[in-house]
Amino acid sequence: MTRLLPRSAFARLLLPLLLLPAFAMPAFAVPAADGGTGREAPAQRPGQAAIARAHRLATDAGFEVLERGGNAFDAAVAVSAALSVVEPISSGLGGGGFFLLHQQDSGRDVFVDARETAPAAANADRYRTADGKLDSALAEDGPWAAAIPGLPAALVHVAENYGRLPLAESLAPAIRLARDGFPVYARLERGYAARREVMERFPGTRAVFLAGGQPPKQGQLFRQPDLARTLELLAKDGFDGFYRGPLAKKLIAGVRAEGGRWTTDDLAGYRVREREPLRFDYRGWEVVTAPPPSSGGVALAQMLQILAGWDLAKLDPALRTHLTIESMRRAFRDRTFYLGDPDFVHVPVEVLTSPYYAAGLRATINPEKATPSDMLPGLPTPLEDEETTHFSIIDADGNRAAVTQTVNLLFGSGLVPPGTGVLLNNEMDDFALQPGQPNAFGVMGFEANAPEPGKRPLSSMTPTFMVSPDRIAVLGTPGGSRIITMVLLGALGVADGLDAQAVAALPRYHQQWMPDVVSAESGAFDADLAAKLRAKGHTLRLPEDSVSGRASSHTWGNMQTVVWDRRGNVLEGGTDPRNDVGSAQVRAAATAP
Repeated sequence: MTRLLPRSAFARLLLPLLLLPAFAMPAFAVPAADGGTGREAPAQRPGQAAIARAHRLATDAGFEVLERGGNAFDAAVAVSAALSVVEPISSGLGGGGFFLLHQQDSGRDVFVDARETAPAAANADRYRTADGKLDSALAEDGPWAAAIPGLPAALVHVAENYGRLPLAESLAPAIRLARDGFPVYARLERGYAARREVMERFPGTRAVFLAGGQPPKQGQLFRQPDLARTLELLAKDGFDGFYRGPLAKKLIAGVRAEGGRWTTDDLAGYRVREREPLRFDYRGWEVVTAPPPSSGGVALAQMLQILAGWDLAKLDPALRTHLTIESMRRAFRDRTFYLGDPDFVHVPVEVLTSPYYAAGLRATINPEKATPSDMLPGLPTPLEDEETTHFSIIDADGNRAAVTQTVNLLFGSGLVPPGTGVLLNNEMDDFALQPGQPNAFGVMGFEANAPEPGKRPLSSMTPTFMVSPDRIAVLGTPGGSRIITMVLLGALGVADGLDAQAVAALPRYHQQWMPDVVSAESGAFDADLAAKLRAKGHTLRLPEDSVSGRASSHTWGNMQTVVWDRRGNVLEGGTDPRNDVGSAQVRAAATAP
């Protein structure tokens, strides 16, 4: 649980920042800490439902369940399970996720933490070579890379505690997709080619992905009969169908056959955690977002509350971008040192998300010049993998769900225990397996994120609600550590009044303290803006920059956004134009009886 930091500890955190030089800058009034002005209107209902998702078959699954009388939470189970079938590249029953839910009638928000947990046999020494270096192969590929999955338990928990329909009805579309198959799309074919060498080491994985003798090819029908049977067991027996009994034995046997050490207690002991979401005010919006073990909500609170001291809409693009970059820099510095699983370490959430702490950080920003990251004390911070997925839902009654789920790398660990169809994650790589030493993605961490039995690794997933008297937005995206800054830019777009599709399409840029560079998508900065940022001292890494040879990816993420305009009672969905199989749909739907 989250604990209040003693006043003396608060002072120790705040004082070093307040002693840094304060530069001439615009006024920076401390934002009000009243919880925001975005109060719900319980009697109002949209009368339609909207789902924004990165694969149209998952969107169809959600609407199928809504049409059967389900609510947003039943639809979330259906969409999540369907994605576990059609997007093995990004998520699945062998992974985990975060479910941010809002019940319209009660006004209650809840955060369902289904992050994976470390098995009992895992410890930092297991992942080191004889000379003490991180063995990245163990952390990324095969049985020791896999943490205990959390997504199946979340599907059961959400259905039993928040849905209207039996779990079997919500899982029916996913079962059908796994049994009957779906057409392979380009990203799935490309992703398999990138991970083929690892995946084809394991007989259970070969049986799924080479069932026809060849790797998946675009347009071919991809069937997963073992996964269909696993989903049927989950539908029939709930938690026990996955974490105990015959399927659990197959999972353990498959991991142990490859040299891992999962136990029956590891699986049977898994539990989701319900946590209180983080909430804070940003210029009249109440923002509701992910608490630890997500790092995203804390960072989002810091960045938005730093930026609340300026009316960004009145600033020229160069100054607005500069200030946004500087807020990113400071939030990512704190992310590295203070955040971890709150069930295992003390996380000073109240301090890090305080508007007064944000005011102290704001005072260190020079509007005319970039702050060198080495002036903010510490060691380099992480760059995490990008393969994750997100969806957003509002139903006809106004219930809403923002869900981000993952297996970490492309196709996770690459290991499918034979007879299960379950592709296991490689979330052990998200722990600080060697303090101060980066993994393959540049991730560095410290004791707060060190592995322990049953502990959840730190995540960047940031499912978020934004609520004002006039509008409600549900948003999120995949993208590793860039998730946090993409959600920030999306939130700023919502606050600027952009519609859902415009928010999903916003250009993206990112600064994460260390390395001290600003990366951006193609076209995010025009030549004039790039020149002005460089003149302020920012080092830019752009796809257009062919000199450095280290340009960033041309596009990032996969933002999925739903916005309810309560003034005209209109729903709109926005799906990322970077994704060729996405689907955002609004459909008429019956309200609850």
